[in-house]
Amino acid sequence: MNPNHLPQGWKIKKMPDVVKWGSGGTPKATVREYYENGTIPWLIIGDLNDGIITESASKITRAGLDNSSAKIIPAGTLLVAMYGSIGKLGITGIECCTNQAIAYAKELHGVTTQYMYYYMMLMKSKLISMGKGGTQKNISQTVLNSLDVIVPPIPEQERIVSQIEERLSQLDSAVETLKKTKQQLEVYRQAVLSDSFALVDDLQPITYHFEISGGLTKNSNRKKYSLKMPYLRVANVYYNFLDLSEIKTIGVTENEISQTLLKNDDLLFVEGNGSKSQIGRVAIWNGSIDNILHQNHIIKGRPKGTMQSKYALYYLMSNYGREQILKVASSTSGLYTLSTNKIRNLRIPFCNLKMQKSIVETVEMKMSECLSVESTINQSLQQAEALRQSILKQAFEGML
Repeated sequence: MNPNHLPQGWKIKKMPDVVKWGSGGTPKATVREYYENGTIPWLIIGDLNDGIITESASKITRAGLDNSSAKIIPAGTLLVAMYGSIGKLGITGIECCTNQAIAYAKELHGVTTQYMYYYMMLMKSKLISMGKGGTQKNISQTVLNSLDVIVPPIPEQERIVSQIEERLSQLDSAVETLKKTKQQLEVYRQAVLSDSFALVDDLQPITYHFEISGGLTKNSNRKKYSLKMPYLRVANVYYNFLDLSEIKTIGVTENEISQTLLKNDDLLFVEGNGSKSQIGRVAIWNGSIDNILHQNHIIKGRPKGTMQSKYALYYLMSNYGREQILKVASSTSGLYTLSTNKIRNLRIPFCNLKMQKSIVETVEMKMSECLSVESTINQSLQQAEALRQSILKQAFEGML
């Protein structure tokens, strides 16, 4: 901002003249006495909540503190994430320490903690754009120190904070209502699916209506094969959705093609996933890529003509279907895994094709209504975030 456009008494200062940043450290993970029975809250980025922090997922001992670069930080200290979730904020509500991925304001000169909290909130998008690195981008204290800070007189800072909090409180209330409505939509979707199959009680083995088979096993030898073809991976298959933005190729033999080639309306089951809620997610192949195969972690169900794939899909996505999938996927070790044999043990309620078609049409009509409402909610949430940034921008330009 041009200093000439600032209200009277406001100044633009360099960050080091306003805030002295510090960062924490991590006790050696292999030394048990640094962590076991620890009582000192030790914050990591996951603990930052863009608000007051009153607890930590991890604690360290006094020995861990003394033998690392972690430092005790008093309550009321501003925190900024430098790795991964760049710009995520927090203010300590307890005495604690942090790892090296978090910067903390150890000294403030001419600014209040709350004022800098909202100023850094405004700077978040800029900090993200300055991040460097591969998979996980990060910034350093050097980046923080490169920022300019708009500094009004303290009474004006307090007024600005009060105005921001009043407006953001109203905005947060509206956002919370929108998020609750989205949650209610998910409950409604499940009710639609479950109600659609509640009266169909002729449960038949899935193998009566679909031929279940596995896919290609990846190994280093496949790199030597001259024949390369596109194939679907777990990362491509979600609940009733295919993400085809990245399709990889794999080396195959001629004999494998006929066994693993996908056809329109094939059911696709995700064999395994770290999350219980994601294992067995199911979609339908839509034929949008010619001559594509599937990996062994995607199990295929080829329709035999007696059951619509969409009918089976919606049942498998319902609470009834999910209960079955989790039941066959459970193991004595507590892990959840699927296989072709476990999929073959699933049972699906059978009715004639006319009734199947009617159920599918009813489900899709109601789901379409949900999608329309959800789209409106998502647009409103985006507008709310834009309004949040607008409120902050106006505040620090002296326009509130």
